[in-house]
Amino acid sequence: MDKKYVIGIDYGSDSCRGVIVDPMSGKELASHVFYYPRWKQGLYCNPAKAQFRQHPLDYVEGLKTVIKETVKVVGPEVAQNIVGLSVDTTGSTPCAVNKEGTPLALLPEFSENPHAMFILWKDHTATKEASEINHYAKTWGGIDYTQYIGSVYSSEWFWAKILKTLREDQAVKEAAYSWVEHCDWIPALLTGVKDADQIKRSRCAAGHKAMWHQAYNGLPSEAFFAGIDPLLAGLRGRLFEDTYTADEVAGVIAPEWAEALGLPQDVKVGCGAFDCHMGAVGGNIRPNALVKVMGTSTCDILIENMDVMKDTLVEGICGQVDGSVIRGMLGMEAGQSAFGDVYAWYKRLLAWPLQTVEPEKREEIESKLLVELEKAANEVNPLESGVMAIDWMNGRRTPYANQNLKGAILGIHLGTEAPHIYRALIEATAYGARAIVERFRACGVAINEVIAIGGVAKKSALNMQIVANVLGMPINVCESEQAVALGASIFASVVGGIYGNVEEAQRHMASPTEKVYLPQPEMVEVYNKLYEKYLEVGTFIEGSM
Repeated sequence: MDKKYVIGIDYGSDSCRGVIVDPMSGKELASHVFYYPRWKQGLYCNPAKAQFRQHPLDYVEGLKTVIKETVKVVGPEVAQNIVGLSVDTTGSTPCAVNKEGTPLALLPEFSENPHAMFILWKDHTATKEASEINHYAKTWGGIDYTQYIGSVYSSEWFWAKILKTLREDQAVKEAAYSWVEHCDWIPALLTGVKDADQIKRSRCAAGHKAMWHQAYNGLPSEAFFAGIDPLLAGLRGRLFEDTYTADEVAGVIAPEWAEALGLPQDVKVGCGAFDCHMGAVGGNIRPNALVKVMGTSTCDILIENMDVMKDTLVEGICGQVDGSVIRGMLGMEAGQSAFGDVYAWYKRLLAWPLQTVEPEKREEIESKLLVELEKAANEVNPLESGVMAIDWMNGRRTPYANQNLKGAILGIHLGTEAPHIYRALIEATAYGARAIVERFRACGVAINEVIAIGGVAKKSALNMQIVANVLGMPINVCESEQAVALGASIFASVVGGIYGNVEEAQRHMASPTEKVYLPQPEMVEVYNKLYEKYLEVGTFIEGSM
C-alpha cells in the first residue's frame, strides 16, 4: 500500500508557512515560507491609528506558493499520495463577503478599499465598539453573552470590527451579505464553495471571538445585536448556527485547485481553526500544560477535561470553548497583544536615524540590532539597572482585555543604555505572561508546565530564561521550526483518515522538546519582587487613563 502524506498551512501575521509531513513518523519532508508582499510594503495599514488590514490576494498567492514549492521538493510520488490538507490562521481576522462568499476586496470596485479587506487580529480601531458591546452585555437585562469569553469583549474580535466597518463605510455595508473569518474562507475557497451560507464555520473562531456557544444554541439573539446598534439588525440570520471542530472535513479539494497545486483530486480539506489552537496541538498540548505560541503576540492555550472544569468560568481570558482545540476537551485561550512586536518596535525606534542610509546597508545594520542587544542585555543586572517597563504597547489582551491601555518605560536616567531598556522590555513581556498564569490559577485551573513554540521561543535564549525565572517553571521549547503548521498537519491526518482522532495523531506527529530552560532560584527571588512592582505600576497606569 502506498504511503500517505498530509499538508499543514499556517497563516501568520507576516507570512504563510506550509509543510508536507509523513504522518506515520511525524517527519517534515518539505517546508516553505511566503511573506505577504502587500503587507510587507505596509499597504492598507496605519499603525498610528492601530489599523492593520490584509489583502486577500496576499493569502491566495501565499497558498499557491507554499504548496507548489513544497510539492516541488517532495516530487510527484509523494504529492500524488497526499490525502489531507488543513489550515490555520490568525484571528479574529474577519472580512466582508458577498452572497457568493467572495471577499469584497477581490471585486474591482473594492480592490483598494481597506474596509473591504481582512481586518487583522491586531487591528484596534474598534475600541469604542468593543466598549459599547461590553456595556450593553452587562446592562440590557438579558443573558450576559460575554460569560464564556472571559466576561470582556475585545476590539480584536469579530463583532466589534464588523460594527466599526458598518459605521464607517456605506458602500461596504451595502455590498456585504455576510462576514467570514480568514480560517473559514480558505477551506471554502479550496473546496469550491460559491455560497456564503454554505461556508462551514470554525468552532474555535466562533466560540472564542463571536460569542457562539452551545448554551445559546448558536450566536447571541437577534434582539441583543439590534439593541447594540440597528446596523447589526438582520446580520445574525446571514451568518451561522452550526460550527465545526477542526478534525471535521470541510470538503474535497475543488478540481481547479487540485490541478493548479499539483495535488490529487480526492484530497480532503479540514475545517479551519486559529493558529494558536492548532499550534498547541503541534506542540503536544495536554491537560495542565500551558502552550505559549510566542511570535508577534502570544497566544496561551490550555485544555482540560470537561468533568474537571465543570461549571468553572475563568474571567479575564479570551474564552473557553468545548472542542476549540481538541474535540471533547475544553479549550481555554489567553494571550498578550504584543510580544515580539514590542522588540520590533524598539528596533525600529533605534534604527530611525538609518532612514538616510542606503537600503542594503540599513537592512544589514538592522538585522544585527536585536542580536547585539540580546548579547549586551544578558549582562545587565535588573536590580542595578533600575529600568522597569509595562508591556501594553498594543494594549492588553489578558487579563481583562483593554486595548486603550498604553505601555511605559520608567526608571531611566542619564546612565541608562539601550541594552538596559531592551532587557526591561523582555522582562515586561515575561511579567505579562505571569499575570496570565496567575489569572488561571486564581480560578482553580492547574498549570504544571509550560511548552513554548514560535519564533521568539526558538531564537531568543535570554527571553526564554527570563520567562522561566519570572514564572518559576521550566520552559520546554519545541524542536519544530514550524510547530503551528505541524499542528495543522496533525488535523489533516485525521481529516485524511490516517488517524481516528487528534490524540492518536499527536502521539506520532507532535514536536518533541528541543531544549528545557530551568528557573534559576536566585533570579526567581529577584523577579518575584520586581513582578510586584510591575503590578503596582500597571495598576497606577490603568487607573490614570
